[in-house]
Amino acid sequence: MCTVVTRWSAGEPVRILAIRDEFVSRGFDQPGEWWPEQPGVIGGRDRQAGGSWCVSDVAAGVTALVLNRVERHTGTPSRGVLPLAAAAAGAGWVEQVAHRDMASFTLVLAGPDGVTAWTWDASELRRVDLTPGTHVFTSRAIDSDDEKADLLTPQLTTQPWLEVVTAHEPVDDRTALIVRHPFETDTYATVFGQLITAAPGDLRISYSRTPWDAGTWTEERWPA
Repeated sequence: MCTVVTRWSAGEPVRILAIRDEFVSRGFDQPGEWWPEQPGVIGGRDRQAGGSWCVSDVAAGVTALVLNRVERHTGTPSRGVLPLAAAAAGAGWVEQVAHRDMASFTLVLAGPDGVTAWTWDASELRRVDLTPGTHVFTSRAIDSDDEKADLLTPQLTTQPWLEVVTAHEPVDDRTALIVRHPFETDTYATVFGQLITAAPGDLRISYSRTPWDAGTWTEERWPA
């Protein structure tokens, strides 16, 4: 399942590691300005539903990300609308999106004012305003009470993130950072990694479709 790490302190750019796990048959586009109705919003686009798992608003210095949770796996509409709504409306996304019909999720919003997360467990929507520092998000928890978070947090809080990512090969283990899990006629695997540094008016994204391979990472900056 996906993993997100945020690092924020007042007056500093927000730094984010986003590891995306998805079925390998589900096509997507690399980060770009894909949504004409939201100029200046950059993210990878899901070709199936048209939304995104992670977007950044260049001018505002805000990034929004969605992670699947374990409680409910089906629902409509697509959760890919959530990062776009949060990037546009901030905490006001709750009034704009009918989240109760969705599969469960954690939505993370990180920007100059801090990091906030909403968890929807298919029963209750909970908001958590996080303290400055480093926080690890998984499909089950924020920072703790989850085997994956407990294993990864010491590495992700003390080591350079790219070193941590490239030290892990894909394995068939849901608690691993980089996964590859055969599932019926498809494969569920780590399909993308991003390192984001965002401040108002300055966005840098390094990304790779094979993030465990250090030689495959590309960096782009907006404005170009």
